[in-house]
Order: sequence, then C-alpha cells, then structure tokens
Amino acid sequence: MPNLSIHNLFRYIRSMDKRSLYKGCLEPVILQLLQDNNRMYGYEITQKVKELTKGELNITEGALYPLLHKLEASGTLEVEMENIGNRVRKYYKLTKAGKKQTAIAAEELNTFLETMQLLLKPKTA
Repeated sequence: MPNLSIHNLFRYIRSMDKRSLYKGCLEPVILQLLQDNNRMYGYEITQKVKELTKGELNITEGALYPLLHKLEASGTLEVEMENIGNRVRKYYKLTKAGKKQTAIAAEELNTFLETMQLLLKPKTA
C-alpha cells in the first residue's frame, strides 16, 4: 500500500476490491462455521457463507482449500472421510486446539474491526 494521508487512506480502503478485504477474514469465518456446525465439507462451507452473507461473499475453491489444508497441517482441523454413494466426502472438524484458535481468531477479528471503525468513523469531541 502506498504512503497515504488519512483522507486518502479512507478513499483507498473504500475503493479496494471487497474480495481482498474478505480474504484476510476467511480463517475466523471458517473456524466459527465449524464451531457452530461441528463438521462441514468444503462445498458446504462455501454455500453456507454465501447464504449467510446473502451472496455478498463467495468463497472460491482457490481460497478455501489451501486454507483448509493449512489449518489441517497446523493441527487446527482434523479430517473425517465418509462414503457418500460412489464418492468419499472429506469433512473438516475443529480439534481441541482448533476450538481455542477459534476464540483467538474471533477476538483478533473483532479488534481489527474496532480499529477500522476508529479510523473510518472517528468520534468527534
């Protein structure tokens, strides 16, 4: 990001592609969905996010699966395989460490949102 004055920063943030803003928020979103739903498979996650955001956020496979694999590798998620007809479906579920990480990620996101509110809508004295 270029060096900007506060006024230009606001313009820059407003002009950003929403997908760029959402991308940094995917981890806490996915972790919270898994906490709320126990276990989910990839396509189910994308559809639930689309439903909850009324189509505002569409998670692509290219954004979702690398993140799921990273979270699995870090021990945040575990995978359960289930045969559905002729296919094997991969379900993702939070580990004990993942449940702790969900709380941390939610708090970090809340802090970030509060900070952005302070910048974008500063309180006047």
